[in-house]
Amino acid sequence: MKTTNFVLSGLGGQGILFMTRVLAMTALNQGFNILGAETHGMAQRGGSVVSHLKIGEANSSLIRAGGADFLLSLDESEAYRYLPYLKKGGMLFANAGTNAFPDGRVAGYLDKMQIAPRAMEAGRTAMELGSPKSTNLAMIAFYSAFGTGPLSSDDLRATVRTISPEPFQEMNLKIFDVCHEIGKTMIDPL
Repeated sequence: MKTTNFVLSGLGGQGILFMTRVLAMTALNQGFNILGAETHGMAQRGGSVVSHLKIGEANSSLIRAGGADFLLSLDESEAYRYLPYLKKGGMLFANAGTNAFPDGRVAGYLDKMQIAPRAMEAGRTAMELGSPKSTNLAMIAFYSAFGTGPLSSDDLRATVRTISPEPFQEMNLKIFDVCHEIGKTMIDPL
């Protein structure tokens, strides 16, 4: 299997480490090797947080600039900050308004690098579903709808079911299902 590289970014308190855990556990459950690294920076004060996750064979945990297949970001500004990590042909998933994303100032770079940007208002959606702290889960579900990478949406959903505490399991699965469908409608508009 080819190694698949994920960079996950956001701000302290948004749940980047939970996202990494879901992806890593799903990969392990499928028999893949994983290697990862996290930097917390000023996480406790809302500062930048980034996590690197390699699924497959890897010799080092950090992903170099131009080496990530996927960038999942819980903050639009952090998506732009970590954009150089995406390789040519990579995919960007951001918690951002779909009408204003991506910013016109990076559109030329995205075109040149053949990077496919995808956005949904994950924070707003999680809040509307009654769980504002589940933006991270909403982004994983949104990513899963596109069927790219080594982890299927069914496998990611099974991991969410497994690691969710009983009182939150039903809500977490509802968020996953709704946000997965939002992603699906972007692929196959009605």
